[in-house]
Formats: sequence, structure tokens, C-alpha cells
Amino acid sequence: MKIVIAPNAFKNSLSAMAVAAALQEGIRLSGYTGALVCCPVGDGGDGTGSLLAQYLGASVITTKVKDPLGRIIEAPLGWVKETATAVIELADASGLRLLKPVEYDPLLAHTAGCGRLIKAALNKGARELLLCIGGSATVDGGTGILKELGLRFYDAQGMALQQLPRDLAKLHTIDTSGFDQRLRQVKITILCDVNNHLLGAKGAAAVFGPQKGATAKEVALLEAGLQQLRQVVLQHTGRDIDILQSGGAAGGVAAGLSAFCEVAIVKGIDYFLKKINFGQELEGADWVITGEGSIDYQTLDGKAPFGVAAMAKQKGIPVIGVAGKVPEAANPELQAYFQWLLSINEQPMAIEEAIRQTQPNLVKAGLKIGTALQNK
Repeated sequence: MKIVIAPNAFKNSLSAMAVAAALQEGIRLSGYTGALVCCPVGDGGDGTGSLLAQYLGASVITTKVKDPLGRIIEAPLGWVKETATAVIELADASGLRLLKPVEYDPLLAHTAGCGRLIKAALNKGARELLLCIGGSATVDGGTGILKELGLRFYDAQGMALQQLPRDLAKLHTIDTSGFDQRLRQVKITILCDVNNHLLGAKGAAAVFGPQKGATAKEVALLEAGLQQLRQVVLQHTGRDIDILQSGGAAGGVAAGLSAFCEVAIVKGIDYFLKKINFGQELEGADWVITGEGSIDYQTLDGKAPFGVAAMAKQKGIPVIGVAGKVPEAANPELQAYFQWLLSINEQPMAIEEAIRQTQPNLVKAGLKIGTALQNK
């Protein structure tokens, strides 16, 4: 028997690699001695960039950048010399994990640090940028990145906007004369794990603002700023950045970059699996195990476990989904892709405790899976 373990990260707890290692440990504890392939995956969410860089054999280059609140930190980018490809994890420079909860401030948090990483890649002679944008602390429409790359944002009086995104609703003119022309020679691929558009009830401000600390009043201010950005971009470029699928990802970074660069916005898990040649890993597999923190109906929108399960289904391989939380009632749509959904938490507990217990509970889940598969 051959088992392929291909989980995503468990958010706020373990990396995809650590999840795969814990499941592997549990399966081996069951006495299973057959083939076992660990193939951790990412879908564009936080952690995808570092994982992708490892698969591609990238070296790591550290650069001084500004964190979401403007403090100087060091952030890595992956560099594949042979293809002049830079792998950039937005969260390494502009991520929510860089802030303490009391510091969350989406009216001031910006993506300038990620822009600095892109500039560092251009300075290295990058011909391709792979940008993984999950886990951002920002709702700035990508204006922090664009400012680092040479754009200037002005109000109706011709004064430069000082605080983005707080002042974005005052935007009147965008000066593109200083924009870094090297971007026109670079292929940019943005890996996303959400489908949200820029504006509206399911847009960047309404959905992601509260996750990044925004009150209802602040969500309204952020929405107004993004609406103004869309309007001014439309006047300047003729591009409507609100029609883009996934344009609202990372607080509108995907939409903002699309306004001034030629980018491909892709479903992160599909791109990732193709890039690492996951289909080859599945050859001869009898079972596939995947998972992340929660598996529910939203998983079917293109999250990592669904991407893995869909590819396995094409090859007729049964899939086990492992998560901290799974639906209590049977879900026919999920059952079409997952033969077994297993919660690693055997009894109800507070989320903080569940996060603390993730690693040992994954080992226990692996033991349970290994025992069950050997008894089939």
C-alpha cells in the first residue's frame, strides 16, 4: 500500500510540513511499514511561499523592509537563479502574524514592505515573480506596494496622500511617471486562496477588514477608500478592478497590482500542485490524506484540501480529510470528494486549547488512520 500525505497548514498552529510530519509519525506508530510520501501543500495562504521556494530549490535572500506599521524588519524572498524567479510571501513583510492583536490597525497597516521585496527581486534581475498573498494585515488595495514601485497618490488639491489606506477616500489623481518600468518585462503570477471581489458585501473591506481589527465604522471608511481607488484607476487606465475574480484578496492587493501590471491571478492550490508535479506523486497511491484547520462547505471554493481531493478523485484514489473541525452532519458535496472526514479533536474544547494540542492530536489521528487502513 502507498499513502500520500498532502496537508495544508493548520492556521495559527502548525505549518503544512509539521502537519505532514505529525500524521506520518502517527501512521508509523500504527505499525504500518508500507510506502509513505509526505507532500505538504499550499494554496496561496500564509506559508505557501516558503513551501514553494523549498520545492523549487530556491535560495533565501533577506531584505530590510517595513512591517505593516512601518517598523524596519528583515524579510526573506526565495530566489531560483536558473530561471530568475523570485518567490515572495506577502505575509513575511506585510502579514498579520507580524503584529500583536493589540496592534491591529487596518486604517494604517500597509503593504510597503511587500513592495520592497518586489523591488529587491527586480534588482536581482527577476524575470518572474510568484506572489503568495495570504495572511496580510492590510486593506490598502495594494497602494503600499505600488507606492514603493514608484506610483504617487494625490488629493484634489494636488497634495500627496500621507496615510494609506486611511486617506484613500480623498484620492483624486495617480501619477504613474515614476513607475518602475522593469515591471513591464516581468511575468507576475499571484496565488490566491479566496474568490472575493474588491468591493461590496463580500469584498475586501467587508470580509477581511474585521479579521484585521476593523470596527464597523472603519470597514465603511476602508470600503469608501477602495471605491475611490477603483474610480480613479478606471479614469486613468480604463480598467475596472472590481470585476476581477479574487481581486479582493489580501485587502485588494490582487486588484491594485492588476491595475498597473500585467498579472495572472490564479487559484493557488491548482497552480501549486501543477508546479510541484503532484500528479506524479499520486502514481500508484492507494490513499491520500489531506487537511487543514477546518474542512466545511467553504473548502469546496478552492481551498487546498479540495484541490488535492479533486486531483486524487480524477485518478480514482480515495481521500481522507483531517481537520480540527469538520461538519457534524453528513455533507453530500464533501462526501463526493472525501471518503472519510476526521476531526483530530475527540471532544469539544476551547479554540486556544485545540491549537495547543494540534501536534499530539494529529499524531493520534495518524495512528487511528494507520490502524483503520491496515484492517481494511
